[in-house]
Order: sequence, then structure tokens, then C-alpha cells
Amino acid sequence: MNTLKKIVYNCRQATLLMEKREFVKLSFREVIELRIHLYRCNVCKLYGQQTRIINSMVQHIFKNQQYRLDDSFKRELQNRIDEELNKK
Repeated sequence: MNTLKKIVYNCRQATLLMEKREFVKLSFREVIELRIHLYRCNVCKLYGQQTRIINSMVQHIFKNQQYRLDDSFKRELQNRIDEELNKK
């Protein structure tokens, strides 16, 4: 398969790059590969839009103080984790 076909039809790589660009800057090559793929693949285009919406909603929730976990819940959760780890 030639290089262009690999770029255009590799949805797995495209989704990885879409997730990666939310946290770090993509290289020039990665940007070009992603743009070429998204030009042809409507499914990945939709996935990218949904990912950005979800990420912005999650960031908004965690910036809002009323959605913080209280200390007693954190302690209980830590105890459960410790119990599960000790079972192994």
C-alpha cells in the first residue's frame, strides 16, 4: 500500500493524533497526516468534534468548585483501592 493510502485510510492513527493534539502540539508531519485523513473520513471528523466537546465539558466541570470530591469520600475510595490491592 502506498504512503498516501496509509495516511488516508488509517482511522486508528487519526484518532490517536486527535487525542494527542488535545494535550501536546503535533509535529508538522502529524498535522498534515491528520488533515489528509480528516478530509476523506467523515467518521473521524465526527469523532474529533465529539472529543473536543467532551474534553471542554470535563474541563469546565473540574474548574467548578461545587463538583469537588469531599474528603470522606476520598478516604473511603482510597480504603477500597487499598483493600483490592492487598487481595492480590
